[in-house]
Amino acid sequence: MRDVLDRIGDKWSTLILGTLAEGPHRFSAVQRAIPDISKRMLTQTLRDLERDGLVARAVYPTKPPSVEYRLTPLGETILEPLAVLIRWADLSHAAIRTARSAFDEAI
Repeated sequence: MRDVLDRIGDKWSTLILGTLAEGPHRFSAVQRAIPDISKRMLTQTLRDLERDGLVARAVYPTKPPSVEYRLTPLGETILEPLAVLIRWADLSHAAIRTARSAFDEAI
């Protein structure tokens, strides 16, 4: 179970899954939606999510080939619990920043 939680709990996977919740995206569209992620990290994380069965990769025979990523039915099942976590993080963000500042000042 830990390996599954490690994948879902990493920051890039969460952001990618949230982006793909909007619908299928090409690689460049995912990268634009998550500007802090490097091309290498995006490639690796998409590959890991594909390996776990959460994301599907489709290659279309265009010139150059077009690649699109989408959530699988299994990947769609993570959206509801992920939405709860994202909502909590959004509501708690200011309080957590305040707590961090207070902690850092006390050190």
